[in-house]
Amino acid sequence: MRDALTLLVVCGAVGGVSMATEPGFVPIFNGTDLAGWEGKPGAWRVERGAIVGESTPERPCKRTHYLYWTGGEPADFILRAKIKLIGGNSGIQFRSAKRPDFDTFGYQADFDAANQYTGCLYQHKRGLVARRGERVVFTETGQRQVERFADFEGLLKHVRQNDWNDYEIIARGNRLTLRLNGQLMCEVEDRDPQLARRKGIIALQMHQGPPMRVEFKDLRIKVLK
Repeated sequence: MRDALTLLVVCGAVGGVSMATEPGFVPIFNGTDLAGWEGKPGAWRVERGAIVGESTPERPCKRTHYLYWTGGEPADFILRAKIKLIGGNSGIQFRSAKRPDFDTFGYQADFDAANQYTGCLYQHKRGLVARRGERVVFTETGQRQVERFADFEGLLKHVRQNDWNDYEIIARGNRLTLRLNGQLMCEVEDRDPQLARRKGIIALQMHQGPPMRVEFKDLRIKVLK
């Protein structure tokens, strides 16, 4: 895997993204196969340079599961990826822990077709940590303080329905920031000693429920020191 990633960086591009314009970023998906990723057998595939998860009436997803990136458990980083969702719900898990049966526990940059969770930060224990348009602080005692900086529905003008969207996750210390297509969606300062997470795996979600299709491509990371 390391040799493949090195080649992609030397070539200067992966999946159409120029590494020269994003100094410090390294691709974590080679655009060809699932090398460097681990998931439920037969549940994920690569098509036209994208990781694809899909449920159909013939092959429904009866239990939510995740595709794990096996390249490490980063703490402070910037993660960029393109996501396209047709129906249902999905997202990008980060600073998370593995659970049995390809489940996870941790933060998620959410995305859903109904746009009730798109651009929101979710966590398994607390549910919605921050809604779209919110700056949230969790104090050392776990108290949640909220400041609204933008309209929940108004931010949807920056989201492309049934098309590719650029998702950016910034995790730096106890500060978490989510952007879609360059637009700030939510920010969180998590100082809760019980539930804040400082590092963990990155994973892609396949959500249980009605038929849906999610695609991810151009995944790259910049580890912050």
